[in-house]
Amino acid sequence: MAEQLLHLVFGGELKSFDSVEFRDLSAIDFVGAFPDYASAREAWKGKALATVDNALMRYVIVHAHKMLNPEHDDHEH
Repeated sequence: MAEQLLHLVFGGELKSFDSVEFRDLSAIDFVGAFPDYASAREAWKGKALATVDNALMRYVIVHAHKMLNPEHDDHEH
């Protein structure tokens, strides 16, 4: 069994095109927590494609495992 490398996927509408600041934090769409980058990317891709008509909508993948254990060298990408 592979080591769990926690990734979070969430998104929302940005305030502007040149910002990574979300317009309304209470409206953030938390997609989920995933055990590896591949499954997180699949979830991200699905949401990103579903919202492609809204240019200000952004979904992101957060490598939570790197924040929880910054010394860990996973060589995953």
